Amino acid sequence: MPQGNPAEEPSTAAEAAQSLDPLADAQAELANLKAQNADLADQYLRAQADVQNARRRADDEIAKARKFAVEGFADSLLPVLDSLEAGLAIPNVTLEQMREGSEATLRQLKSALERNKVIEIAPAAGTKFDPHHHQAISVVPAEQEPNTVVTVLQKGYQIADRVLRPALVTVTAPK
Repeated sequence: MPQGNPAEEPSTAAEAAQSLDPLADAQAELANLKAQNADLADQYLRAQADVQNARRRADDEIAKARKFAVEGFADSLLPVLDSLEAGLAIPNVTLEQMREGSEATLRQLKSALERNKVIEIAPAAGTKFDPHHHQAISVVPAEQEPNTVVTVLQKGYQIADRVLRPALVTVTAPK
């Protein structure tokens, strides 16, 4: 019998251990993957809960913003209301006093509107007609360039970039 190197010839116990090793490795890897899966599932559920909480908070903030959106605007109009009530409470007011009080109250109202970014649309005569800000009520012949404003019948108003009410204008007819 030839003598070989004992390290080259595996014993039957070592062969059995090697054949079980892949199974043990696979089981260990499976356990590791199950732990990772459980961890990822937990992270997913936490992320879902965070998203739902963020949505709920955002919805609450939007609801509050809608509910109290006019609070600042109403607060700026209260002095106008006070002025009107005070003017009406004065007995035996003269026409001149009434006019002065009305003009002061109008200035207060315009100031309150400007503070809340409600801007007047009152185009000057000769201004080019803008259908986004003006509404033509009538067309009149004139010596001016066609489609220009002749007169403003009623001022318009816009808030930020949104037109609340277009200015009602008379425009020149095409030649």
